[in-house]
Amino acid sequence: MNIVGTLTQVLPIEDSSQIGYARRTAQQLAEQHGFDERDAGRVALVATELASNVLKHATHGALHLRVLPRPTGFGIEMLAVDRAQGFDLEACMADGFSTGGTQGIGLGAVSRQTEVFDVYADARGAVLLARLYPRNDREPDIRYGVSQHSLHDDPACGDVWHLAYEGASICALVIDGLGHGEEAERAGRAGAKTFALTPFAEPVMLMEDLHRDMIGTRGGAVAFTQFDGRRDSLTFAGVGNIGASLINADKSRGLPSHPGIVGVQYRKARPFDYAHVNGHLLIMYSDGLQSRWNLQDYPGLVHRHPAVIASVLHRDFCRGRDDVTVLVVALEAAHG
Repeated sequence: MNIVGTLTQVLPIEDSSQIGYARRTAQQLAEQHGFDERDAGRVALVATELASNVLKHATHGALHLRVLPRPTGFGIEMLAVDRAQGFDLEACMADGFSTGGTQGIGLGAVSRQTEVFDVYADARGAVLLARLYPRNDREPDIRYGVSQHSLHDDPACGDVWHLAYEGASICALVIDGLGHGEEAERAGRAGAKTFALTPFAEPVMLMEDLHRDMIGTRGGAVAFTQFDGRRDSLTFAGVGNIGASLINADKSRGLPSHPGIVGVQYRKARPFDYAHVNGHLLIMYSDGLQSRWNLQDYPGLVHRHPAVIASVLHRDFCRGRDDVTVLVVALEAAHG
């Protein structure tokens, strides 16, 4: 299965009129992607409660919307993101707790309307995740998360990401086209199109294929990983300034890239191999994100859903002067 990168749609939540807009936007997005009236209604309900929760506890924040490609169709992902202090998670999870201007069903009831619900809250703020799938979609949740935003909300984004799943194996790609805007996006998409054809190919040859097909564009920084779930091993190849780390509850290790610009000039990129990565998080990010972050500064965050982790890192470490992508993938080896 190939998962093609999509931009995160950001809806500001700063006054009560924006709650209705968020509800309508989320519901329409669901209807456009195969949700029937009942399931789209669930999406509308959850969007209303999440947006209202932001307004009640933070006075301002945002609702992030994204379509989730699935083996059998699409899902809808919503993340409520704020920077408030004093978020009372226990109270909000209680049924009947009103977030103001809503039915007061409480986040506990909202969690039962969703296929995936997760929360991280501390003194910096809160991130609430809801993923909803049509009732006839019995496929398990795919444990990855991404937060991708273009500079100044430009429709074109020079960052491109791609995931490929094949049994217990996963390939992940992040490209940062040089600069930003349409030409940067063209460079990134040229590489991603090639990657999608043979994501599990031998790494040196795969990087050379990307380089060949990005010639004539601005070029860009490229990094990809190939995780073999049966052998419990990961191979990483990178050129340029895409950051990457393998993280578990005990330690973090950075994955090194080579200098150069794919599509312009680079030396042959020797891949690096890592064993025993089952249970780790793979985090890849473009240079729109600061590199001096440490999940150890966020107690318990490493155990949250990858989508929550991606959103927390984006919220707290976005540079604000370039496109930014944060891709987080849970690595789980095959058993038996």
